Amino acid sequence: MIVRPNQNWFTLLFVWNGSVLQSIIPQLVFMLIISSLAVLTQGKIFGEKIPLNTTPFTLLGIALAIFLAFRNNESYARFNEARHLWGNILIASRNLASQTLSYFPTQMDHVRFCNLIVAVPYALKHQLRRTDSMHDLDRLLDGGEKTTFRMKAYLPAAILSAMRERLAQLEDLNGSAMTRLIILDNQISDLERSVGGCERIASTPIPFAYSVLLHRTVYAYCVLLPFGLVDSTEFFTPLLCVFISYTLIALEAIASEVADPFSEAPNALALDSISRNIERSVFEIYGRALPDELRPRRPYQFT
Repeated sequence: MIVRPNQNWFTLLFVWNGSVLQSIIPQLVFMLIISSLAVLTQGKIFGEKIPLNTTPFTLLGIALAIFLAFRNNESYARFNEARHLWGNILIASRNLASQTLSYFPTQMDHVRFCNLIVAVPYALKHQLRRTDSMHDLDRLLDGGEKTTFRMKAYLPAAILSAMRERLAQLEDLNGSAMTRLIILDNQISDLERSVGGCERIASTPIPFAYSVLLHRTVYAYCVLLPFGLVDSTEFFTPLLCVFISYTLIALEAIASEVADPFSEAPNALALDSISRNIERSVFEIYGRALPDELRPRRPYQFT
């Protein structure tokens, strides 16, 4: 995820990293070639003039703008919900750490339980990104836990279940302690709901038909546009068409990128940084040494 300090209007004109421009340069070059051909042939294909003017493009442009706005709103809604779910994971993790330490100061192994709490966001991050989680979990799990969890298809759920089992194994509990266990179980349930919400977003993409229709319409509009403008704008046609194409194609690219908030794209959630922040927060509650904060891998970028 790109995280930048506030910049003035002039600097923003030349931002490269995270602007999606680098990913759509081939498309813009293609539009430049089409626009240049339209100027050179004066809007003709195989010697026949294409009878287009700006009127149909105005009407189609309005419809296309509405559709792009809908697509971007839906994509950002997924991104925003994902960020809220990870915020809930942070809150529930802190609450669970504070409650276990306060309610059962001597009845449980707090080091092991703390490690399990921290393991949940790391396991979830790797499950959502379909990457190997053992690199992060090796330092948090003991040998038996590694063997047990390595075979699990849904590792975050398995870790949460193990946490609930550890709480259930506490002995010599009176009625008051059982009430406290119920409170802790509610925090684990909150974590499970957040994990399930992230899995729902990851496994339910925006319907493919929407993406195909928008993609075809954007490119059809951009390819035909120079033939409708060439008579009125002449040699300025390539410049105008490339700029308009940049706007439409970039909006489509941004929508596609933001719709997958758990990827490692520049505009996705910084899950590495969020997971480390949860770890530092939980470790601080237990009075353990804090790991270093993550620094951007490239200027201003977190993952």
